Amino acid sequence: MSVLRFDSVSKQYPGGHVALSELSFDVAAGEMLFITGHSGAGKSTLLKLVHLAERPSRGAVLFAERNLLRVRGRRVAMHRREIGVVFQDHRLLTDRSVYENVALPLILRGMRRGEIGKRVRGVLERLGLDARERALPTQLSAGEQQRVGIARAIVGEPRLLVADEPTGNLDPTLSAEIMALFAELPGRGTSVLVASHDLALVKRMKKRVLVLDHGRLADDIAPEDLADA
Repeated sequence: MSVLRFDSVSKQYPGGHVALSELSFDVAAGEMLFITGHSGAGKSTLLKLVHLAERPSRGAVLFAERNLLRVRGRRVAMHRREIGVVFQDHRLLTDRSVYENVALPLILRGMRRGEIGKRVRGVLERLGLDARERALPTQLSAGEQQRVGIARAIVGEPRLLVADEPTGNLDPTLSAEIMALFAELPGRGTSVLVASHDLALVKRMKKRVLVLDHGRLADDIAPEDLADA
């Protein structure tokens, strides 16, 4: 069963710019894969369609066989609870501590305080942020801010994690550690879709790769074919 499916999806913005054109692919439950391509190829637009920051112009985006075009009003927030999102620009609340930023999705769900504390501290420890839980985002390095964003995205154990250039501000060692963490998530029930232009990192991960070119799917590379890609 697929957790996500794009069925002939196109996205055209006012003014005529075509970001995606007739894009079709699916993501299996428990799969990790990458999206790559040149700047402006449509990677970020694709991710925005998944968490309903954008709507397609044509075609259908299906999440767990649910057509997202029919998800409106209050159901948008319910859908987003099932999607963890790692943004390029972190989008942290600057007046809240690291702990409070990571806890926010769980607070919005109405989870009990004790369970929130257990989950938040567990994920902060996994990301090497346990000593920074009281710090404000402005007191963190760019790499630490990115890790807080990742912690917030995975603390709710979403069905799907989408990440837009999640290692852009990280050194190679930390990038590898973050990718190793992402690779563990399918075993915990979370499928993972990562947009990245770091081809060396993508090849090392040996996961399926979708290649976009001017909004079209140029290639769908299986892990065993990456050595030749």
